Amino acid sequence: MVIGIDEVGRGSWAGPLLVVAARQVTDLPAGLTDSKLLTMRRRESLFAAITQSCRLGEGWVRPEEIDQHGLTQAMRIGVARALLMLVTPFKAEIIIDGAINYCPAEYSNVRPIIKADLLHPVVSAASVYAKVKRDQYMTKIARLYPAYQFDKHVGYGTKLHLDMLRLHGVSKQHRLSYKPVKQFIIES
Repeated sequence: MVIGIDEVGRGSWAGPLLVVAARQVTDLPAGLTDSKLLTMRRRESLFAAITQSCRLGEGWVRPEEIDQHGLTQAMRIGVARALLMLVTPFKAEIIIDGAINYCPAEYSNVRPIIKADLLHPVVSAASVYAKVKRDQYMTKIARLYPAYQFDKHVGYGTKLHLDMLRLHGVSKQHRLSYKPVKQFIIES
């Protein structure tokens, strides 16, 4: 049993961080790779197959938690939540994308691997699932915060997002501790 872990939203200015832990239970779909290398249409077509071929744990970390704890601790919180939701045994083999092991100390068989989402299909599955799931969330909150157009930039630091911050200031979805956002906080 190998668990693959990846995240999405680490560098985003708004919205949650999402860490996903995936465990393969049947054959994975063909064409899995790092979610950033796939089109939105391709990610969405793989999403349903991933939900059938894997057990998945989601570790959502809200913007205010990221502001309160910092990004490193937010990653640890997200990983712990994802592993807990997946009901991961402490001795399970875990491959986490990146150079840092964010797993709680109880997990003794963890390998952080740079570009694991390119090298290990179960990590690719976590990557694709996380990207689709978070994008769906950002599209949903775009309806609650239409002025920010979250469905277009999904919280990342684009020119459009910067323009919306200039026009409307920050929302409850923004990470107030992030430098690009801080300049738009209006003291009352």
